[in-house]
Amino acid sequence: MKTIILAGGFGTRISEESHLKPKPMIEVGGMPMLWHIMKIYSHYGFNDFVVCLGYKQYMVKEFFADYFLHTSDVTFDLAANNMIVHNVKTEPWKVTLVDTGLKTMTGGRIKKVQEYIGNEPFMLTYGDGVADVDINKLLEFHRSHGKLMTITAINIGQQFGALDVREDGVITAFREKHDLDGRVINGGFMVCQPEIFDYIDGPDTVFEKEPVERLVAEGQLMAYHHPGFWKNMDTQRDKQKLEALWESGNAPWKLWD
Repeated sequence: MKTIILAGGFGTRISEESHLKPKPMIEVGGMPMLWHIMKIYSHYGFNDFVVCLGYKQYMVKEFFADYFLHTSDVTFDLAANNMIVHNVKTEPWKVTLVDTGLKTMTGGRIKKVQEYIGNEPFMLTYGDGVADVDINKLLEFHRSHGKLMTITAINIGQQFGALDVREDGVITAFREKHDLDGRVINGGFMVCQPEIFDYIDGPDTVFEKEPVERLVAEGQLMAYHHPGFWKNMDTQRDKQKLEALWESGNAPWKLWD
């Protein structure tokens, strides 16, 4: 199963760094946030990624093109025009990097990579959040209910899209958060059936608006409750918190060895 990662936005709320690089390429522990997210999925055996790019997309392409330079020791024999890679550190990943446009909305980005997904279920997440979500259990839950889409619901009070969820997991509303809401938000880490593509009109479609609202109205959106760790990197303060967890040696999202 392939995983779509949305990594094309401008990241304006963390402009201290995003004016130089895409937000998913901002580093935590010396590696891009995008790398951390991919490592989570890879830990559970999901190694086929389709990354939706936009703002400064060339930087993501260059990172993977020169992956050995970022992760291994190298010797450059200039006279022989040769490079020797030592202590090779690589990943079992297949990474498709797609320029989905500079100003394309989230739904439009998803629609533009449909040809790389085909008529198969897929996973979907944002390029700025990490968690200790059990991807296998998430996928098992999604397959059990037979609906078109599952969102990982996080119990935390912040300024994100709020979910109203019935006891059986059916999402009955998806909207902007207000003071009367509880503490359940959309944490990404989603699973989708291929029919989701039919809910997206074009490049100006915000996935979290019309497509998701329609899924809610049709009873096709389910919540997988994740009581564990989740953290996004929306601001410089968020980055500092993630960096501190990484440096402590107890980063909850580091599920790999």
